[in-house]
Amino acid sequence: MQVRSLARGSLSVAIAAAALTWGSMAQAQEDAPAYRETQLGLYVTAQEAYELMQEESDAVLIDVRDPIEIKFTGFAEPTDIHVPWVLADRTKFDDEAQTWPIARNPDFEEQIRAELEALGVEADTPIIMMCRSGATRSAPAVDVVAEMGYSEVYSVSDGFEGGQLAEGDSAGVRARNGWRNAGLPWGYTIDLDVAWYEGKYED
Repeated sequence: MQVRSLARGSLSVAIAAAALTWGSMAQAQEDAPAYRETQLGLYVTAQEAYELMQEESDAVLIDVRDPIEIKFTGFAEPTDIHVPWVLADRTKFDDEAQTWPIARNPDFEEQIRAELEALGVEADTPIIMMCRSGATRSAPAVDVVAEMGYSEVYSVSDGFEGGQLAEGDSAGVRARNGWRNAGLPWGYTIDLDVAWYEGKYED
C-alpha cells in the first residue's frame, strides 16, 4: 500500500484501525477492512486535520454522515459542508437485520459540487472528508470529489468517533482516537447553513 506524506507543515500520514459499525450498516460492513485507501492516497488523523485547518485558512471540512447519526453523536464545530454519503431509509424496516436499511445518497455528487462551488473552493484547496471511523464513507467520498478535479482531498483515517475499546467495562465503545475523543471542538449544535436536510437543494 502506497501512502504519501502530507506536504503542509509537520503533519504526518496516519492510518487508524477503526472499523465502521454504525447500527444501520449491514452486518457485512463490520467485516470490511478497517481502513480504506483512496485514489489520491492522502490521509490525516482527526488531530492532523484540525492542525491543517489552522495552517491553511481556506481548508474545507466535509462531514458525510447521516443526519440521524450526527444528532446523537455530535458534530465537529469547524465543519463547512454536510452532505451524507448514505442515508437511512426511514420508510422501511429490515426485520431480519433489525434495523432500517441504508442506501447511497443518489444526489451526493451534485450536492457536494454545489456546496464546493458556493464556497468558491479551488482545485488545489485542501478538502477534508470525515465520516464515523474513516472506513466505508469518507474514502469513497474522497474519490468522487477527486474525480471532479480537486487534487488535495484527504480522508480522516480515524473519523469523528474513532475506534472501539478492545477490553474493559467499556469494550466496544468508540472512545479511542477520532475527532470527538481528541479534545477537538465539537458539539450538538449544527449551523442551519451547513446542515443537510431533505429539499435543501430543490429550486
